[in-house]
Amino acid sequence: MNIAFVLLTHNPSEPAGIERSVASLADGLRELGHHAVIVAAGPATGADGPHLLRLDSLTLPRPIVYDEALNLLADPEPVCREVRRLLREHDVDLVCWVDAVVGLGYLAPAPPGTRTALMVHFLRTDERMLESLAHRPDAVLTVSDFLTDEARRAGLDTEGWLSLPNALPRQGTATPEAERERLRRGGPVRTLARADPQKGISELLRAFPHDLGRPVDIVLASAGFEFRTGMQDRVIAECRALAASLPDVSILPALPWHEVQPFLAGAAVAVLPSILPETFGNVAAEALSVGTPVVGYGLGHLPTLTGAAGRMLDLVDGPERLWRATAELLEDPDAYHAAARQAPLQVAEHTPARIAEAFLRATGL
Repeated sequence: MNIAFVLLTHNPSEPAGIERSVASLADGLRELGHHAVIVAAGPATGADGPHLLRLDSLTLPRPIVYDEALNLLADPEPVCREVRRLLREHDVDLVCWVDAVVGLGYLAPAPPGTRTALMVHFLRTDERMLESLAHRPDAVLTVSDFLTDEARRAGLDTEGWLSLPNALPRQGTATPEAERERLRRGGPVRTLARADPQKGISELLRAFPHDLGRPVDIVLASAGFEFRTGMQDRVIAECRALAASLPDVSILPALPWHEVQPFLAGAAVAVLPSILPETFGNVAAEALSVGTPVVGYGLGHLPTLTGAAGRMLDLVDGPERLWRATAELLEDPDAYHAAARQAPLQVAEHTPARIAEAFLRATGL
């Protein structure tokens, strides 16, 4: 089968969950012997591979304010014409609109006879989402039952929608138990986040306990999009200023996708302080895949994803309680190693090939 994903904002190693999950799914489809491509706006980068098709008719600034994509599509016909041409040239059997706007779901420029799917990675009930659904895609795929339930509660007709979890970039290798014990005793606490206030990094830093006694490594990265002009620069500046006065706290730059799982494998615990619900939780899944327990707020899909492989707290408990829960888990060898052993089991089915198989079933291919 020939399958295309349309995501205008896609770039290789983009520090964003949707881009990462789509790339992993496409890898899984190719592993199964299918042809999978991603259609994205320009400009091209040196890391583009043969499966990334760049549009000549649309170039995005970096970063783009998310809602401004509509302004760049004020005359959508050139983009629609080029997308249809690319889909015909690659003899695409199924095209996935990865979002209502930056995935072109509201325009749905598919050649006649091509199967279509709309992917939903976060809740939206705006006009563009309604237009996307009005095109009657052959499948609507969300990333979790939590998100499907949220859409239904928001008034959308979710009958027939299916949940398709995100795929890991690669199957993780759990850290051996002896190394895991060394990490428990003195290894770093780590996390990764896009530079967005809702990720809760600044709140976590303000609540930092000076008696933690171990390093804290935070990868904070700017994506190719943001929700307000200058938002990412402000978040990074604020977090760097907070970290400068804290012992053993480092704010690190973005990592390539293939380095994320090894980075998390070297953590004693992965702390996820997002203050809004995660509809899936890519960072948690990648930490779990390498046997690293997760501590975070029990919002969105995270409690289901993490299970007994960490600690989930109420948001009202605040970031101070996140730090205490982290310390308590690290100080309890039996509980810690039980969580570490459970962690890979939580995401054992999230390999690219297995998620690709589920995707093919969900889309009727």
